[in-house]
Amino acid sequence: MIIDCHGHYTTAPQALWDWRKLQVAGQKPGTLKISDDQLRESLEGAQLKLQRERGSDLTFFSPRAGSMEHHVGDAATSQAWSRECNDLIHRVCSLYPENFAAVCQLPQSPGVAPANCIPELERCVNELGFIGCNLNPDPSGGWWKEPPLTDKWWYPLYEKMVELDVPAMVHVSSSCNPAFHFTGAHYINADTTAFMQFLTSDLFKDFPTLRFVIPHGGGAVPYHWGRYRGIAQDLKRPPLAELLLRNVFFDTCVYHKPGIELLLKVIPAENILFASEMVGAVRGIDPETGQYFDDTKRYIDAIDWVSAADRKKIFEDNVKRVYPRFGGMVLS
Repeated sequence: MIIDCHGHYTTAPQALWDWRKLQVAGQKPGTLKISDDQLRESLEGAQLKLQRERGSDLTFFSPRAGSMEHHVGDAATSQAWSRECNDLIHRVCSLYPENFAAVCQLPQSPGVAPANCIPELERCVNELGFIGCNLNPDPSGGWWKEPPLTDKWWYPLYEKMVELDVPAMVHVSSSCNPAFHFTGAHYINADTTAFMQFLTSDLFKDFPTLRFVIPHGGGAVPYHWGRYRGIAQDLKRPPLAELLLRNVFFDTCVYHKPGIELLLKVIPAENILFASEMVGAVRGIDPETGQYFDDTKRYIDAIDWVSAADRKKIFEDNVKRVYPRFGGMVLS
């Protein structure tokens, strides 16, 4: 089975974005009206078509990351928007249970304690069957006003994640800071920053079963693995495998074969989860290969030194281990 752990509903019907515009404008948007046929139409020519063409079986599906926009409005704004987005994801996964599994957006807001997200996480997991969440380390949108992910500010949410046995993908949203392009810089900055925060803390002593997926191949982390090993050594920290790799995992949203090869050479196969983020940040065809940049399965398939056992870990086994609620669904 080929499981893509990182997909967003980037093709949602226009009615969702019209609802959002009214909300942001301070108007009452009313009931979101999208038919099942509109949902099917938004997916059949996009994510479902690409699943069939590229040979993947199922995608973990969450609201469009760039539109989480936790910096917009207040906590009530974020709560209402997150609920609408999560309910839409639930509808998609109910229509296509063999193609999608649901991951939720959290109603974060700058300066508001993460504990405020717990009711929506519980609703999504316990009532709607979601298997994980996306956690934004920077709800301010590029200004980094919140404490590090390792601060006790976040602990009530982590306690609930452990109780529910769901992981979080560390995923920022759009950037308000003109210095940081949101997909090309802000996303990669956040991936790298989260890893460094984990490295310098004892978070996983406090939460031994807490699990995070760092997307986009881990940002700069695999490329600078020696730097991080050296920093950990200088700080008298345990080796990275002992310090982090029981709890931190990386996806394969890396859009060229040399980058995937580096990821697979540096990071143990047990810590890599297949992902493509289609239809996502990069949608075009690479003129050097004639193939879509985000067809990441093609890169893995082309690397002949990856064993069959490791391929199975990357494509299926690791996902079930990191997302046990999904593993239970599949194996039942």
